[in-house]
Amino acid sequence: MAKSKEQKKEILAVIKDKMAKSKSVVFSSDTGLNVKTVEEMRKDLRENGAEYLVTKKTLLKKATKDFGDSEAVNDLSGSVAMVLSYEDEIAGAKIVNKYVKSNKETLAFGGGILENEFILADKVKQLALLPSREELLAKLVGSINSPLSGLVGVLNGVQRNFVGVLSAIKDQKS
Repeated sequence: MAKSKEQKKEILAVIKDKMAKSKSVVFSSDTGLNVKTVEEMRKDLRENGAEYLVTKKTLLKKATKDFGDSEAVNDLSGSVAMVLSYEDEIAGAKIVNKYVKSNKETLAFGGGILENEFILADKVKQLALLPSREELLAKLVGSINSPLSGLVGVLNGVQRNFVGVLSAIKDQKS
C-alpha cells in the first residue's frame, strides 16, 4: 500500500531525528539476505547501542542532503539500510562488518556519516577494523604499567642478589 505525503513526512522526520541522535551512521545494501541473519544482526546491534533501520532510497537521500554529498546513496543497490550507532561510533560498523564477512555476496557497506560528513565504504571498513575503546584503554594501561613492572623487577633483583651474596659469605665462614 502506498504511503501518503503526510506519512512520508513523518517517516522523514523520524529518520532525521534518529540521525541527529546517533554518533555515526553506516549505510548497507543487501540483495537477498535472509530474515534469520537480519534478526541476529539487529539483536547484536541492539545489545551494543545501535539500531538497524531499513528505508527507501528516496527518503534516505532527502534525510542526508544536509550532510553534503547525498548522491553517495545512489550507489546502494537492493534493500537499503542504515545502522545508527548511539553509544560508540564504531560499534555499528564492527557488527555489520562481521555479517559482511559471512555474507559477502548478499551484504555490502555503502558508506556512512561520521562527524556530520559523508564517508566512503572504504573508510567505514577501516572504522570497523579499529580496536574497541576498551581494547585501546587496556593497551594504554599495559604501556603505562610496563616500565613500572621492569623497575620492580630490577629492584627485586638487587635485593635477591644481596641476599645471595650474604648467604654465600655465611656458607664460606661455616
